[in-house]
Amino acid sequence: MSNLSNIDAKFIASLFDDPRTLAVHLLDILIVAFVLYRFIKALAGTKIMSLVQGVVLFIVLRFVAEWVGFTTITFLMNQVITYGVIAGLIIFAPEIRAGLEKFGRTTQVFLQKETISDEEKLVDALLKSVAYMSPRKIGALIVIEQAQTLQSYIGTGIPLNADISSQLLINIFIPNTPLHDGAVIIADNKIAASCAYLPLSESLSISKEFGTRHRAAIGLSENSDAVTIVVSEETGGISVTRKGQFLHDLSKSDFETVLRTYINNGTERKSPWYKTIFGGK
Repeated sequence: MSNLSNIDAKFIASLFDDPRTLAVHLLDILIVAFVLYRFIKALAGTKIMSLVQGVVLFIVLRFVAEWVGFTTITFLMNQVITYGVIAGLIIFAPEIRAGLEKFGRTTQVFLQKETISDEEKLVDALLKSVAYMSPRKIGALIVIEQAQTLQSYIGTGIPLNADISSQLLINIFIPNTPLHDGAVIIADNKIAASCAYLPLSESLSISKEFGTRHRAAIGLSENSDAVTIVVSEETGGISVTRKGQFLHDLSKSDFETVLRTYINNGTERKSPWYKTIFGGK
């Protein structure tokens, strides 16, 4: 024990003898802590986070089984861990691909000039399209993907992968056109699909005055964290759902407030990297 203490003391003393070595180690620790923080924050609320929690619990139970002496259980759990990694990569391939694409896009931030954020462009397009459709009673159902993937619902619709604009959103929902039925899903700053099918809510507390669009919006909010906008074709009323919350008959000003609240930092502008680090206007 004394030898170990002497080694630790010498190691600590060597760090302070060479400030450069100390700075490198501190930077190393800070980088690892930052990467772990961003990784956990990115996974929060997603299906992959649930998988990570399950894997961590499984590994803890594996060590407990080994410590107790359950040889057979330990062997079987080792096999599950070995082949479970491959199974996880296959099952969560869409989420992993989307995460890597987002990570790749973040490298552009350091070279990007000050410009309107993607969230602000999205909010602007939604406000203009709803402002046009609501007084004309053009029914609409628009879904904005958040942390949880909507790939399974996107697959039920007609793929578009189009740039977001109020003109396109309005044109999609014009009655008696091929794309106006079903939902439009917005994901990764693109109109990913139209005519998508959403799960209908089976809640008995929903008033009968609300039709299929509203039930679909509420149903999706019960199964994901997506933001869903509904324009009623009977009344022109504007509704928004998210995480089981149903806000209906919103005024245009209330709709804008709710939209900016739900879509993160919708009014912020992206700043150059040096302003992000050092601050300033």
